[in-house]
Amino acid sequence: MHFVLVHGAGHGAWCWYKLRCLMETSGYKVTCLDLKGAGIDRTDPETISSFDEYNQPLIDFFLHLPENDKVILVGHSAGGLNVTDCIHKFGTKKIHMAFYVAANMLKNGFVTDQDYKDGLPEIPGLGKINYPQTPTQDSILVSMLLRPSVKAILRAQFTDGPDADKVPRVYIKTLHDQSLKPDKQQATMIKRWPPSQVFDIESDHSPFFSNPFVLLGFIVKAVASIN
Repeated sequence: MHFVLVHGAGHGAWCWYKLRCLMETSGYKVTCLDLKGAGIDRTDPETISSFDEYNQPLIDFFLHLPENDKVILVGHSAGGLNVTDCIHKFGTKKIHMAFYVAANMLKNGFVTDQDYKDGLPEIPGLGKINYPQTPTQDSILVSMLLRPSVKAILRAQFTDGPDADKVPRVYIKTLHDQSLKPDKQQATMIKRWPPSQVFDIESDHSPFFSNPFVLLGFIVKAVASIN
């Protein structure tokens, strides 16, 4: 199994360090990449004019994937938009299944004013206010590495791909989330584009920090059930 982990707004590949370690120790292949203007990518986030530009690193990854290879996408928060974009573009030909972790799962992106209102979490805090269950050392790490969000995220709009609904999707709902509240995850994401499975995790907005072992358990369980 080859997993591709997609970070949310302002974060980078670095945020997955705990989950990546657990997955690779368990024998899985894992790719963590920085989107444009995120992580260690040198692009100024203010200069990115479109969502397509922001998502280009993930698109390039798929374009260079060997012909018969498929991956499992895992997107966090606004990273769900990047996952959905790839589902529409590549479908079942390249994607085995997709996970949305406290993530945006609007099928067509920001199409209406209500989508803008409900589709993104509040601006994340750097400490315990928004991530009350995240260990202090991880909160400090976030405060040191978080970058400004790419505004082009708000211009994400997608046209239905030919087999977008055939890619199995799993939603992991964070029950103690103060950034993207559980009821909003349910009403705006899960209800409007129902996934194959839903798991509830005892976590704040960032379960890869606060509850990585349980997060991995849900991922492995869902993959096994699909297989």
